[in-house]
Order: sequence, then C-alpha cells, then structure tokens
Amino acid sequence: MPQTKINLTQPLAEFLAQHKKYGFKNKGELVRTALLHYQHKIEQQQLRESAALYAEIYDDDPDLQALTDHAAEGWPQ
Repeated sequence: MPQTKINLTQPLAEFLAQHKKYGFKNKGELVRTALLHYQHKIEQQQLRESAALYAEIYDDDPDLQALTDHAAEGWPQ
C-alpha cells in the first residue's frame, strides 16, 4: 500500500492518536475512512451540481422538453 507523509496540526495529531477510542485498529484506518467519507461527500456534491445544471438546461429548452415527452409516451407513469 502506498504511503504518504502529511503534516497535521496539534489538535488533529491528538485526535489521530485516539484512533482506538473511535473503534479504529490503527491511525491509517482512521485516515482512510475519513478520506473515503470526504471523497464520497465531494462526489455527491458534484452529482447534485450536475443534476441542477441539467435541470436548468431542460427548463430553458422547450424542444428538449418536447423530445423528452415524446420519448416517454407509452411508458408507465
């Protein structure tokens, strides 16, 4: 597994040192879990922003709305 050296503030270093208190086997597990959580949060935010942009485009384009309505004909509600 690749390793990375990072610098932490004192409060973060103290938090990391308490990894067992929070149920983590070691410091690396805590850091990996935190990074995965943050990665997921960023990806969800990007999806929300993308959906909002698509919705804005859809709202401003009557031709796209008509095309979508036509394509949806015959599909269950």
